[in-house]
Formats: sequence, C-alpha cells, structure tokens
Amino acid sequence: MNYEMNKQLGPEQLEIVDTFDMFDDWLEKYQYIIDLGKQLEPMDESLKIDANILHGCQSQVWLVHEFKDGKLHFQANSDAAIVSGLIHLVMTIYSGQTPATIIKTEPDFIELIGLSSHLSSTRSNGLNAMIEKIQATARRAYV
Repeated sequence: MNYEMNKQLGPEQLEIVDTFDMFDDWLEKYQYIIDLGKQLEPMDESLKIDANILHGCQSQVWLVHEFKDGKLHFQANSDAAIVSGLIHLVMTIYSGQTPATIIKTEPDFIELIGLSSHLSSTRSNGLNAMIEKIQATARRAYV
C-alpha cells in the first residue's frame, strides 16, 4: 500500500486492508469474512425487533446503538453468515468511536480490499445502508 493512502486510513481500516492482502483469492477472503461473522457478539433476542431492523438489506439485520462516555457503541447481527462478517468489519471501523470520528471516517477499506466488486448488488446495497445508518446516528449524536 502506498504511503499516501496509509496516512489517510485509520489503524482499524489499515489492519483490515493488510489482513486481506494476505489472502491469495476470493474464496479465502469469503471464508475469512464468514469466520469473522462467527465472532460477532451475540445479540439478545429482545433487541431483534422490527424497530431495530436495518432496511435496505437482503438478509435480516438488526442494528442498535448506545451513546456512552462520548462514544457511540454499535451492536448488530444478521441471520446470514456472510452478512455477519460484513457487520464485523463495519463494527471494527465505527463502534466505540466518537460521533465526529465516525462522521469523518469514509469506509475506504471496501474499495481497497476489492469488496465492492465481489459483492452482489443487494449485499452491496445492504452494506451501504448499514454504513449510512451508522453515519446518520453519529450526525444526530454530534453536538
């Protein structure tokens, strides 16, 4: 990765890009994404309600947040393995950050790891919907 891009990425995104660079092909990358999904913190069933469903996703995705000590903490879950892995990647970037950091953090890793060209349009739309919801939540919390 070139130095200029390195300066623009936060440490979380840089780690994702570096990790994906270790894999030789997309079959390995997909398996890694699925494995990440298995590491997601389980979501309490009481949170899996219609009010927490993220619209725009092909699979069912629930997204909740908590504002604590000046930072937004997100929790999300899905009924699909690959989507759970995508959630894990997004949570790595955004959860536990201040609203200002979330607002200014573009999800550059998606393009840099080639994910944008390897997801179906419905999965890509869902990923974008999740990021937009997180960004909108940060904008509402930013004061």
